[in-house]
Amino acid sequence: MSNESSDLSYLGLVNPGSIYRNLSVSALIEQALAREEGELTSTGALSVRTGKYTGRSPNDKFTVDEPTVHDEIAWGKVNVPIEEEKFDRIYNRMMTYLQGKDLFVFDGFVGADPQYRLPLRAVTELAWHNLFAHQLFLRPTADELSAHVPEFTVIYVPGFKADPQHDGTNSEAFIIPNFKRRIVIIGGTQYAGEMKKSIFTVMNYLLPKQDVCPMHCSANIGEKGDVALFFGLSGTGKTTLSADPERKLIGDDEHGWSDNGIFNFEGGCYAKCINLSRENEPQIWDAIRYGSVLENVVVEPKSRVPDYDCAILTENTRAGYPVDFIPNAVIPGVGGQPSVVVFLTADAFGILPPVSELTREQAMYHFLSGYTSKLAGTERGITEPEATFSTCFGSPFLPLSPMIYARLLGEKIEKYNTRVYLINTGWSGGPYGVGRRISIKHTRAIVTAALNGSLAGVSYRQDPVFNLRVPETCPGVPAEVLNPRNTWEDKDAYDKQAIKLARLFIENFKKFSDVTSEVVNAGPRAGDMANAC
Repeated sequence: MSNESSDLSYLGLVNPGSIYRNLSVSALIEQALAREEGELTSTGALSVRTGKYTGRSPNDKFTVDEPTVHDEIAWGKVNVPIEEEKFDRIYNRMMTYLQGKDLFVFDGFVGADPQYRLPLRAVTELAWHNLFAHQLFLRPTADELSAHVPEFTVIYVPGFKADPQHDGTNSEAFIIPNFKRRIVIIGGTQYAGEMKKSIFTVMNYLLPKQDVCPMHCSANIGEKGDVALFFGLSGTGKTTLSADPERKLIGDDEHGWSDNGIFNFEGGCYAKCINLSRENEPQIWDAIRYGSVLENVVVEPKSRVPDYDCAILTENTRAGYPVDFIPNAVIPGVGGQPSVVVFLTADAFGILPPVSELTREQAMYHFLSGYTSKLAGTERGITEPEATFSTCFGSPFLPLSPMIYARLLGEKIEKYNTRVYLINTGWSGGPYGVGRRISIKHTRAIVTAALNGSLAGVSYRQDPVFNLRVPETCPGVPAEVLNPRNTWEDKDAYDKQAIKLARLFIENFKKFSDVTSEVVNAGPRAGDMANAC
């Protein structure tokens, strides 16, 4: 529907230019091309560049601090407060900037379960940002659109920049949710992931009040209706492993777990595509076609062929596409109670076993820890593997206390008798630079065994340092691979590195002061770990 009237006066926007509301994919692409916002690739995808911001900007995110939320928000490095007065000042100047400008409006939903879905409106300055919203959020039917009343609005205006000295921001970029006014404003950056993750933050605030556990995870379902969840930070294989040709994809990134079961927040996928290949990730490869958005992927000028191996712009190259571009996607994105939860980590130290089974308390411990590791050379100043802990595998998006989310997860695991596994997709035989990454073939075999119950009847050993139950056999995986110490030539070096990593876990966990002793004791041993080896 082009140039359709859409009342935005409730935003304080009284004199906009043309308003394009819920345009079709082809119309949005035409608008983006006409405005020179991007180019079509040989696959038909729209290729765009986001300028100097090629990823999220966590230092530019603020939350409006006002009486209705002051005692709820977990203020700190993640949730940085900004006064209502400063928000209003930025907001009013943004509305002035938008007077007379053409705008694109997407009305849709977040949350595939109608009981918990949030009616959403995205107002964008750029056509391609609205295409991104159209593909990533849940698209309404004609009847739903005619009756749509937004309960939260995100306003994305990259052309408007903040003044740090005047506005109290850290740069020209800003991402500011205002829970009282039910608005998110974004400016100064073109990275589309800010829009997606700001709404994830909103859902992480709203859903726990309804006894729903919001989760940064992917989800799929087998032929027998068995649901699996995959948690993991960037680079751990969450999107790759959940896009399984033998199972149906519910969603690749954000879900809620209620007493109804699992439901996807979104209607699309936002896949990292650095080093993407058809051989390793055929479903994602084939999903990059007309209607998809490629962010910061280098494209060969003459052939227009995307070069997924080139990281000259950023390692964080992305592809956004609707979930139904995956052939076996579940529409709508809902499923039953999960039978298996998988925590993925890419341990570049080469210490953690490829798979271990977790108790409820261990699940809460590793959920709160959210461990993975950065590789040498991926960021300036990193010369060796570096441990990374992101609470609940999504620390930047948690407005409430982490214990609220951990307790919800623990309650659901116990109530529905869900099995939990920690799977390491990282290194074996030594740290990064010495050992090798665990083969995707072995990882897929481990995931298959975890999902089909093959690991339930095998013998387990207890890891003396990390306090983990490690299977001694797994179909399709050599037994020696399952014990990482056996893959190191220098066993003493392994032992020393294991103790070092365990102590990093323990030190990180000290920040959780309101955790039960059972959860604390479920982690690595704090005693004489050197002798334990």
